[in-house]
Amino acid sequence: MHRSMELITVIVQRKDGHKAVEAALKAGAPGVTSFYGRGTGVRQKLSVFGLFIRAEKQIILIAATKENADKILDSIVKEVHLDKPGRGFAYVQTINRVVGYYEGGEPPACKP
Repeated sequence: MHRSMELITVIVQRKDGHKAVEAALKAGAPGVTSFYGRGTGVRQKLSVFGLFIRAEKQIILIAATKENADKILDSIVKEVHLDKPGRGFAYVQTINRVVGYYEGGEPPACKP
């Protein structure tokens, strides 16, 4: 059982999701969980021909060791330019207790 890890959450435009996932994996993320969502806020108030703009998002979750979290996040920031306004949003949370985390290598033996 891992005691302390980091959860990296990245929210980007759907078109940038694949680049963010690839950057995370290249930087050492053991895996990612992603899903799609829809944002609301400033863009919702903007309209084209009287129709609201739907902001399609990809939400990416990455559980990483504390040693790798900064490297993974920095790689994503660089790849999808999260340091520029309107490109997305990311944050890191400490996970105090983790069960079932698998870092790769030889899979653990499963007993029926």
